[in-house]
Amino acid sequence: MNNSFIHMKPYIIKTPGLLKFIFHKWVWSFSKKEKNIYLTFDDGPTPEITDWTLNQLNKYNAKATFFCIGKNIEKHPKIFERIIQEEHSIGNHTYNHLNGWKIDTTSYLDNFKNTTTTIQQFMGYKSKLFRPPYGKLNLAQSKKIRKKGYKIIMWDVLSADFDKTISKKKCLENVIKNTKKGSIIVFHDSIKASKKLKYVLPEVLQFYTAKGYSFKSIQ
Repeated sequence: MNNSFIHMKPYIIKTPGLLKFIFHKWVWSFSKKEKNIYLTFDDGPTPEITDWTLNQLNKYNAKATFFCIGKNIEKHPKIFERIIQEEHSIGNHTYNHLNGWKIDTTSYLDNFKNTTTTIQQFMGYKSKLFRPPYGKLNLAQSKKIRKKGYKIIMWDVLSADFDKTISKKKCLENVIKNTKKGSIIVFHDSIKASKKLKYVLPEVLQFYTAKGYSFKSIQ
């Protein structure tokens, strides 16, 4: 057996064009005409880590999109309120990080709705952005969520900051080698990803700012 196959990762760093074409109703990236990058952060809010992330973004006047877990919003409301106050975008990431491939559609949508309600209590209106945990949801779940007026936000570049088997330099390389104009990049403001995030995010902000890019939130 090929050794390279044995060591293949169960994820893809740069989303293939074919996948974007097949699932064209989901959002994978934005216009390549302008020098904009879309940083996204999944799984928060998390004490200290989300606050640190916001501090880094502020240094570069960068806006981002936070896909938040409902139960974490309820546990850490002050951090969630800070994200809103600093004018970043908010997205639904289910109530407790569900894998849509492993749960029936009714249960998945109930979980989704619980988070929608939680977010609305703080924002005063519904966020219309949704990212499925692990990037996994079935077509029935997708259809019903989109019918509610939500955009399903996927990604163009996965940093893999959650992967304990890669180095922080490899994580940075994942981003720098694959990011283009209009790219949506996935990071995680979680405990698991924090060591790599704290190395990579400042480097990414500095690198692309020097190249004349702007960091935009998803609307």
